[in-house]
Amino acid sequence: MSISQFMDHHFRHFNARETVEAARAWKKHLDDGGKMLLAMAGAMSTAELGISLSRMIRAGKVHAISCTAANFEEDIFNLVAHGEYCMVPHYRDLSPDDEVKLRDQGFNRVTDTCIPETVIRHIEGKLLEYWSEAADRGQSYFPHEYFYRLISDGVLEKVRQVPKEHSWVWAAYDMKIPVYTPGYEDSTLGNIFAARALEGRVKTHQAVKSGTQQMEHLVRWYLANVEQSKIGFFQIGGGIAGDFAICAVPLIIQDLEKDVRLWSYFCQISDSTTSFGSYSGAVPNEKITWWKLDRDAPKFMINSDASIVAPLMFAYVMGE
Repeated sequence: MSISQFMDHHFRHFNARETVEAARAWKKHLDDGGKMLLAMAGAMSTAELGISLSRMIRAGKVHAISCTAANFEEDIFNLVAHGEYCMVPHYRDLSPDDEVKLRDQGFNRVTDTCIPETVIRHIEGKLLEYWSEAADRGQSYFPHEYFYRLISDGVLEKVRQVPKEHSWVWAAYDMKIPVYTPGYEDSTLGNIFAARALEGRVKTHQAVKSGTQQMEHLVRWYLANVEQSKIGFFQIGGGIAGDFAICAVPLIIQDLEKDVRLWSYFCQISDSTTSFGSYSGAVPNEKITWWKLDRDAPKFMINSDASIVAPLMFAYVMGE
């Protein structure tokens, strides 16, 4: 029995039903000529979602990505330092003293996975070289473009510890799809970039393009594609990765005063419940009032663990 057959047979009610119906609708959206933007929050790259997501990208099932800068960099961290990570399956039993011990050993814990603080040392020097060079020349690049240069210059190939096929960033580079990282300063490399600017080793913050420049690029991408293709929105988690990207459509309608088709599909995997003012737990229909979704767009909210649900949905969309 294939994964798709298993889901069709067993996933009949509650979040299971919502999962398989969302996967069917995603597949139909693509079969009808649509495109999909994937927004990703949470620690999905630390969860090695890249193993399944990279296949989706290479198969042409994902056409743009908006993610937290931490998710972007952590995909690369896993690529270059996978063997140095530490697993703690008993993380629920850790005491404050246990946490201090992990910290003093040089680990940053994300649930059951401890990321070595030294992970960035594999590539920090090269990134500093790129940043400084751009600042000295008065040039400016998006955060992801510096990582792409690490790939094109062969830096990551020399230091990677797992197959490049496990990296969704590498897949995005190969497929030339746009990647947006709103809130770049809220990441390890964003912190390091700010520190080097404070020290004067990078002469200007302008070496990294701003969030509003990323928004302009996203709006131009949407306008360039929406006339030929309906564009869907698949969201993992909440927060800035999703809210930044989905706001492109109301920006076009309300601020540019242009008629444009709204997002044509919406699905969110979230562990947040509906509450007062929570974007992460807001029901999809709330987005109708913001000119993000229209009344008839397929809409799904899956309250579950994305590290379980997303790979299953990807497999279904891939026809596995």
